[in-house]
Amino acid sequence: MLPAPALAQAYQCSVPRQIAPVRPLTPDGPVRRTAIAGYTLSASWSPDYCKTSGDTRSMQCNRASGRFGFILHGLWPEAARGPSPQWCGAQTVPSPQVLRENLCMTPSPGLLAHEWAKHGSCMVASPQKYFRVSAILWRSIHWPDADRLSRKRDLTVGDLREEFVAANRGWPREAVGVQISRTGWLREVQLCYGKDFRPARCEARQFGPSDSTPLKIWRGL
Repeated sequence: MLPAPALAQAYQCSVPRQIAPVRPLTPDGPVRRTAIAGYTLSASWSPDYCKTSGDTRSMQCNRASGRFGFILHGLWPEAARGPSPQWCGAQTVPSPQVLRENLCMTPSPGLLAHEWAKHGSCMVASPQKYFRVSAILWRSIHWPDADRLSRKRDLTVGDLREEFVAANRGWPREAVGVQISRTGWLREVQLCYGKDFRPARCEARQFGPSDSTPLKIWRGL
């Protein structure tokens, strides 16, 4: 039996019959082959991305193939101190089959290819293994109902962290990072792991604003 696909927090997801070819990637920074001390699993709040990017044609935003809540942005290796490892391997593009298998988790072929080349190549030898590890972690998470939470009066970042730890037994609050825009809109949730893939305290840059910070969640659904 084939493993079940890992899905985004999708209201629906239908993989297109064809996907546009992904062009070879050009690194957006230097090669850094540093030792890995932990990981970050970053989940984007899709309605906010679609609003702020103006993207109306992609699978993620056009609604023809799906309607998404949280999607996997990427799994990132982290260094013990200083900049993270990146762009460690040859900039090969994952096969169309591998991309299609993961589009309901990350509904963007270009983003999947970028995350493998920039981050995954520093972790494992193949895109298949990188996405397999990402999917295992992704399937282990229970995402809070952000649509419902968005309607809470005087919503704060702490309310979102509280909902997350309530849905995920064993996750400490200090391992749940939240990224918001300058105007207070939810952008991403960044989950912090140690080298053993167990929840670990986030660094300040990952943890984000304090629990008392006001929060807004764009529904757009």
